[in-house]
Amino acid sequence: MLAALANIFRITELRQKVLFTLAMFIVFRAGTHIPVPGVNASVIEQLFRSGNLFGLLDMFSGGALSKFSIFAMSITPYINASIILQLLKVVVPTLEQWSKEGEEGFKKTTKLTRMLTVALAFVQACGMAYGLRMAINNPGIFSILLIAITLTAGTVFLMWIGEQITARGVGNGISLIIFAGIVSRLPDGLKVIFQYLQAGTVSLLNVILFAAIALAMVVFVIIISEGIRKIPVQYAKRVVGKKAYGGHTSYIPLKVNQAGVIPIIFASSVLMFPVTIAQFVDVPWVKAMGKLFQWGSPLQTTLYVLMILFFTYFYTAVSLNIGDLSDNIKKNGGFIPGLRPGNPTTEYLDKVMSRITLAGAIFLSLIALMPHVIGWVTRIEGVYFGGTALLIVVGVALQTMKQIESMVLMRHYHGFMK
Repeated sequence: MLAALANIFRITELRQKVLFTLAMFIVFRAGTHIPVPGVNASVIEQLFRSGNLFGLLDMFSGGALSKFSIFAMSITPYINASIILQLLKVVVPTLEQWSKEGEEGFKKTTKLTRMLTVALAFVQACGMAYGLRMAINNPGIFSILLIAITLTAGTVFLMWIGEQITARGVGNGISLIIFAGIVSRLPDGLKVIFQYLQAGTVSLLNVILFAAIALAMVVFVIIISEGIRKIPVQYAKRVVGKKAYGGHTSYIPLKVNQAGVIPIIFASSVLMFPVTIAQFVDVPWVKAMGKLFQWGSPLQTTLYVLMILFFTYFYTAVSLNIGDLSDNIKKNGGFIPGLRPGNPTTEYLDKVMSRITLAGAIFLSLIALMPHVIGWVTRIEGVYFGGTALLIVVGVALQTMKQIESMVLMRHYHGFMK
């Protein structure tokens, strides 16, 4: 295993890519410690209690938001812009056409995503600066505008770093920035557990149980993330002159978790919004509403599961067009054994995908609720080990390792993934 990993650094091109990616990580982590001018960071830190929207955003930024650094918004506006454009493909024919134009269409979509990212980042930065004006030393229109421009510039710079990693490093740059932000919070969690042990709040058995559940969750996530349903496809044989073409059998891999982590992020953001608003609005009924949606309450937990189920089906339907998939099979002269091309194939694929999506939605719900179970079983509170973070970390790690594995195998070295 170690010898196989050492092959990474024997390949000059791959070694340079890995070192470049690590260098970009250092730049990202350095930027999380550069504060925005004119802000009292101690006031900001008081807002970051578990169960509000700021805590979720702070996780993605690797702690930059709680420090209110220049990378406080992280790459969130870019993610929002990408999701918005993907959803708009259903209603905007131009975006749908671009997705079918190959490299040229990809460039157009990327350019539009960048422009939308800047717009969303500036609006979000203005709202954040105004909402947190109690932490600004000299609150005024000029100070709010300066902070908004600084935060927007930080997000644009992170977007540039992500694109550079994608082009010159390994893996998907945007995903790796989020990955680095989440992983950077692990030492804080280990510190909290160590403090619990020192204070005698929890026993060593509780810590071992916590580690065992966490490891089981990682294995479970890997199995489901890699899980696919193989739909066999037979391609008809064509005879041209004396040569026969086609006639082979392939399969369509339908992922169990097609929607990824998006449903959990959507559901978390919607349910955290009332709690976050209640912190800033001193109105009795708003405060009461915030308590109803407090993280871990029966109402919040029930709505959380129902919204994850809904968003899983919704996002799967948007991201995977069964009709186009069926048409592509037909155009390439393929068919599913026992089914005619066209509507019967579409109906079958839709039926199979609906069943798979249900399994994926239940899986996401279990992962999302697991932090409550871990806290109740082990009595270790204040250590964020959420399903959102775990899905992102495992997914990005697998994706990056597969890319490195393929580059190693191309140079006729032995791979390190089994």
